[in-house]
Amino acid sequence: MNESVSLKRKQGPLYQQIQKILKDRILHGVYPLGSIIPSEPQLEKEFGVSKMTVRGAVQELSQEGYVQKKSGVGTIVMRNTSYQKLSKGKRFTELLVEAGHKLEKKLLDSKLVTNDPGTEEYSRYGPYCQRIERLYILNGQPYIHLTHFLTAAALPGGGTAEIGADIQSLYDSLEEKNIVLENFKDRFFVEQAPPEVCLLLALPPGTHVLVRLRNSYDGEGRLIEHSIGCYNTELHHYLVNYDT
Repeated sequence: MNESVSLKRKQGPLYQQIQKILKDRILHGVYPLGSIIPSEPQLEKEFGVSKMTVRGAVQELSQEGYVQKKSGVGTIVMRNTSYQKLSKGKRFTELLVEAGHKLEKKLLDSKLVTNDPGTEEYSRYGPYCQRIERLYILNGQPYIHLTHFLTAAALPGGGTAEIGADIQSLYDSLEEKNIVLENFKDRFFVEQAPPEVCLLLALPPGTHVLVRLRNSYDGEGRLIEHSIGCYNTELHHYLVNYDT
């Protein structure tokens, strides 16, 4: 991670933003289990912050059990899975990381969308929704194209403002706003990927891909998130694993 990362003060304390970025990298295998994360001077340079800010971020990670600082060695990654509050099933991305893969996320676009009354989007999402487009890269190759639609119920100000989409898991971000997802409904099918998705996934035009449609609901049964995922299963199969 040599490129400088720009932080936004309106998204909360800087040390918490850095903690979330580092945690996200751990969960996605950028910093593998047992590896040493960049040193304090390296993180200070990357994020453009003080030593105290970096130390605060690393201390938060340590308290959560993700890292441990060892004298003369550095800060070592001790855990690379998150706590699962919703299900015994592990997230698909966590299974990939546990298997030794490196999974990076690239934010392609994030914007607030106004839905016109009487449209399907208005009845599903409300007057506003946030559209977030991401690309997941597996071991250096484009693997998953994801488009999320967050409903007005999930957004600040009743849908008049966006949530930060560039530094952490969307589900973790929702939990921080006390929005707990209680129910997921997934539907899978195979179809030709749109031309723009084929381009992003480096696939020949007209390639068939696995598509996952997901609706995520809160405890009151409100739709919080709808997502469309296109998976290049030639690169890696889709796996669901449930603990017994």
